[in-house]
Amino acid sequence: DGHEQPATAAVHAMSRRSWSIATRLCHPTSAKVDKYSAMSTPIFQTATFEQPTSTTFGEYDYSRSGNPTRTVLEEQMAALDGADRSFAFGSGMAAISTLLRLVPSGGRIVTGNDIYGGTSRLLGKIAPRLGISVEHVDMCSVESVRAALVGVKTDLVLLETPTNPRLRITDLAGVAAAAREAGAICAVDNSVMAPVLQQPLAHGADIVMSSATKFIAGHSDTTGGILSVRGKELCEQVAFIQNAEGSALGPFECWLCLRGLKTMALRMERQQHNAWRLADFLERHPLVTRVNYPGLASHPGHELHMAQASGPGSILSFETGDVEASKAVVEATELFKVTVSFGSTNSLISLPCFMSHASIPPEVRAARGLPDDLVRISAGIEEIADLISDLGSALDLASGGGAQHSVRAAADAARAEETDKAALVARVKQLEAELAALKR
Repeated sequence: DGHEQPATAAVHAMSRRSWSIATRLCHPTSAKVDKYSAMSTPIFQTATFEQPTSTTFGEYDYSRSGNPTRTVLEEQMAALDGADRSFAFGSGMAAISTLLRLVPSGGRIVTGNDIYGGTSRLLGKIAPRLGISVEHVDMCSVESVRAALVGVKTDLVLLETPTNPRLRITDLAGVAAAAREAGAICAVDNSVMAPVLQQPLAHGADIVMSSATKFIAGHSDTTGGILSVRGKELCEQVAFIQNAEGSALGPFECWLCLRGLKTMALRMERQQHNAWRLADFLERHPLVTRVNYPGLASHPGHELHMAQASGPGSILSFETGDVEASKAVVEATELFKVTVSFGSTNSLISLPCFMSHASIPPEVRAARGLPDDLVRISAGIEEIADLISDLGSALDLASGGGAQHSVRAAADAARAEETDKAALVARVKQLEAELAALKR
């Protein structure tokens, strides 16, 4: 009937605990068993389910409340994030909006001063309507977070690390401990890393949010958000809100995410390799005044990030000191598509202050240190030599053609082995972390 015998299931369960995350991505361990053993999870594209009788309910009755395809996705994400339960929503913002529902009217949220524009808009415009106050602090300083939590009851501490788009680093364990001591829920937006590269719950967070639009689905073909939650009471609250507000992800979109998960580790490995090389190239270009990428030794949060994550990821940003120069770079690229979002197979480029973070008022952006000339890049899976050549040509055009990108590209190739060694070290670190987790 497609079900394992108890003894066999126990052996398989023990075996699964030794699998690496790349293998677990390819082999969901959901209890939802398809009696036909289809290699691809079936899409239960239905709104309602027939019930056994007029007075009894089956496992599913209405897809807003639950759907088998969604169950497979949620169970796999819970396993990947190390959560008690995971919940799939229609978008990343729908997931973050659910976090607001955990805060009562009159409650308080402490969050960072370098956060995604959509989150900033939600906290700045919607939270006050719900009677919720929000304080922005420097999340790079655990002392600043602790100071914000002293003397005032706080219900939720919400952070990103690395941040989007400046790639600033927060001490996950330190902030989680501060939130716990203050009696607040600690939620982490892990969209930039995904469970492949970072495990916030293992560092003490209560909830981790991932935008499934990004690396999980991975192909810019759907929107979605995941909340992975620890603790029975919190899980019950999130489940109730998801059902009551009807914010769950549809079955077809769940299937797209399940399909994307199978290749997520492979994609992210290539994307990270490309980002590392691009960051190294940009750091040596005369037009570039600053590069933000936690894989670079020059990044102020490099050591902390590499201690709490298994790699620097595939998002980077840089400054030129001139908005027009940055605009010229963005618009002159051919392989880098000018678009919001990140995590796609294609390389993406944008000016966050005019796109993803445009909803943040200019004076607020300035106060938070978010410059208008900042360029964000999401590295894709293309051949790195083509990406460097394309970006080099755009930089040369923006700088008036005085630089010789071909010479720099050749120098970059000469240094590629050194950069690749760093990537290999990060990969070994990831495997060691997975082995240590298994031993625990």
